[in-house]
Amino acid sequence: MAPKYTLHYFNLRARGEISRWIFKYAGQEFEDKRYEFSEWPAQKPNAPDGTLPWLEVDGKKLSQSMAIARYLARTFKLAGQNAWEEAEVDALVDFGIDAAKDYGTWISAFLAKDTKKADEIKTKYFGEGLPKYLDGFQRKLAANKDGQGFFVGDKPTWGDFAIVILFDELKRLNADFLNAYPLLKAHSDRVHELKGIKEWIAARPETSV
Repeated sequence: MAPKYTLHYFNLRARGEISRWIFKYAGQEFEDKRYEFSEWPAQKPNAPDGTLPWLEVDGKKLSQSMAIARYLARTFKLAGQNAWEEAEVDALVDFGIDAAKDYGTWISAFLAKDTKKADEIKTKYFGEGLPKYLDGFQRKLAANKDGQGFFVGDKPTWGDFAIVILFDELKRLNADFLNAYPLLKAHSDRVHELKGIKEWIAARPETSV
């Protein structure tokens, strides 16, 4: 029998969305178990290290969002076609994590309803912090088939998903920030049109982050 997958996370995209995209692109059924913040204290003892997200596979539990995503990517052949490609994808995702650090700080301020701090972070991030990462992403993409396909190899990987998800979240703060990066913008459009991803985006719950 095929494994039964349950992804446990808050009713947010955030740290759970990469794994959801992997499931959807792979055509794999899973239970998208979502918790409201008020429900979490009662559920916390069930989590393997007391945090969300965590993945349950036939009763076995795995924590940490990146570990979950890497496991699913390997399982569904979205981690790269060989060891070198896997390393390139990991490097891409790590670069994305670096790019998202200030965005994570913005989320904390947003959730704390500190609008002044959130606005200050947003202005500085788009003006000073983010451009160097966007330049790096565009160089990485252009180095593979002149930027006409995906970041690594001939097929989509979970690295493509991770970066496009980051960009989608940033668009909620600044809808036009990719206009100066045509390769990245076209890449995002390609990923959005992938079978499974397109349908998920149209049907997923609307959340604040």
